[in-house]
Amino acid sequence: MIYFDNSATTPIAPGVLDTYLKVAQNFPGNPSSLHQLGRKAAEVLELSRKQLKDLLKLTTKEILFTSGGSEGDNDVIKGVALARKISGRHLIVSAVEHDAVLQSAHQLEKLGFEVTYLAPNHDGIIEPSVLKEAIRPDTILVSIMAVNNEIGVIEPLNELAQVMKEHPQIVFHVDAVQAVGKNLEELYLNPRIDFATFSAHKFHGPRGVGFIIYNPHRHLMPIISGGGQEKNLRSGTENVAAIAAMVKAFRLEVADAKVTQTKYHEMKKRLLSFLNQNTGFYVVSKDSPIYTPSIISFAVKGVKGETIVHYLESQDIYLSTTSACSSQNHRPSHVLKSMNLPEEVMTGALRVSLGSQNTIDEMNIFINNLNKMKDDIKVIN
Repeated sequence: MIYFDNSATTPIAPGVLDTYLKVAQNFPGNPSSLHQLGRKAAEVLELSRKQLKDLLKLTTKEILFTSGGSEGDNDVIKGVALARKISGRHLIVSAVEHDAVLQSAHQLEKLGFEVTYLAPNHDGIIEPSVLKEAIRPDTILVSIMAVNNEIGVIEPLNELAQVMKEHPQIVFHVDAVQAVGKNLEELYLNPRIDFATFSAHKFHGPRGVGFIIYNPHRHLMPIISGGGQEKNLRSGTENVAAIAAMVKAFRLEVADAKVTQTKYHEMKKRLLSFLNQNTGFYVVSKDSPIYTPSIISFAVKGVKGETIVHYLESQDIYLSTTSACSSQNHRPSHVLKSMNLPEEVMTGALRVSLGSQNTIDEMNIFINNLNKMKDDIKVIN
């Protein structure tokens, strides 16, 4: 089996699973309970928080644990908007955001907020000048992702942060779900960023757990109410075992980033060499430093992406068309559409997304299957 769908989810690393099982078995208490089992669970929880803060070298920001990226985006977008609605009702988000951000923005529009959707350039980049022009006196929040989950473009967060420095009253949120393990810490840890959201299952951790890096001086209205956990910012009993496992996964992913990025560059180089030498393919994620090498978007002209996905599945190779969270809706990618790409590219788009478990040999096998597919696809299309 060749699994090239790591932007959708990554297989949990064996050592991470071991940590999850050990903590789940040895620390069964609710961390909010007053008895000994609760106190021990709380100690593991806070140790995990401290370890993550140390890994991220956080000094002025805090960690808030969540159930994952979608919840984190909802918590920030809605929580900031509702907390600051007296100051203004204008939000700015990029048109290439994950649906967790876009759908949150749409919901807020129904509640009377105004949203400006920033169009990217032809590469998927949100240019700082576009952001600068969109800011208004009543703007309260800007949300722009770090790495696009469909095409792998790396947004210029440092340059965007420079624009935001001119408007210190506006909250700056970054969806950093796809940024871990890509040597991009200097981007998503920019001090001007107030909130950054993460999800463990995107870096070989367990599903159903994530975290937010947040500026404690920015007010956030809780979206989930209840027992007041996480400093009353996110109620609900913390999944201590999953959190401990997530911290281990993060540590491993960041520690191996230099090696894995070198491997990804070689794998992308081989794939692009094949695609560019053969007619009928359209490369979206070009050979450029503005794209992470681990996410490669391309299209087979004249063939639906889902046809190719199922063909490759028959060869025990697994990848996606667009985001797994939106591909079930059978609608064209909003990311590719916002880039004004041709219709045949949008309908034939594929996404290869690499993980640390993937090998160069797997890429060679994949390329051979693509070459074979050129003839076979005429029969099944």
